[in-house]
Amino acid sequence: MGYDEGRASRSVPLGSVRSMSIKAYKYRIYANKQTTEKLQWVLDRCRELYNAGLQERRDAYEGCVKRHPNYFDEASRKQLSKEHAISVYEQKRDLVEIKEIRPEYQEIASHVLQDVLFRLSKAFDRFFERVKNGEKPGYPRFQGRNRYDSFTYPDGAGWKLDEQKRPTGTKGMMRVNLRLTKIGTVKLHLHRDMAGTVVTSSIIHATTARQRGN
Repeated sequence: MGYDEGRASRSVPLGSVRSMSIKAYKYRIYANKQTTEKLQWVLDRCRELYNAGLQERRDAYEGCVKRHPNYFDEASRKQLSKEHAISVYEQKRDLVEIKEIRPEYQEIASHVLQDVLFRLSKAFDRFFERVKNGEKPGYPRFQGRNRYDSFTYPDGAGWKLDEQKRPTGTKGMMRVNLRLTKIGTVKLHLHRDMAGTVVTSSIIHATTARQRGN
């Protein structure tokens, strides 16, 4: 089972405070059996959280908006939707209670879980944008195991890479340690140097991504 530290985004200054470009580097990582199982376990919990967050939003709309007697009045429907919409920040606050009910979620870095909810929020933002533009909306879907293929550290917290550049004069690939909080240490194949400041780092299940044609 292979994993990629994919879409590791880094900002690269271009000589101006306001001017920068975003680069994405992709590296293959390898882990022992125990850490590989933990990576899959974290991915499954993230997918479970995503689907639970989606279900909560659907239930709020179905129960408080769609079943309301004034649903077919456009102005009332918009007002009801605004009043009963569940924001990403509400769902973030619920993580505290979730960890009490489901203690296993305490074994996952908080920023990773928060990013899952922002990922869901972005899916809804894209949905509403398509509605606004008169396009086919495509309501956010529940994610099966073969569709949800990554989790993300949205900032520099929760992970550490021993080296970002190969020693001067070194060519080819070198293995460096990538330490993931509450998961373990994996070997990253550094086949080219990294530049700039880390913005995000995503762990992608390579097999799932290939099955989807990514």
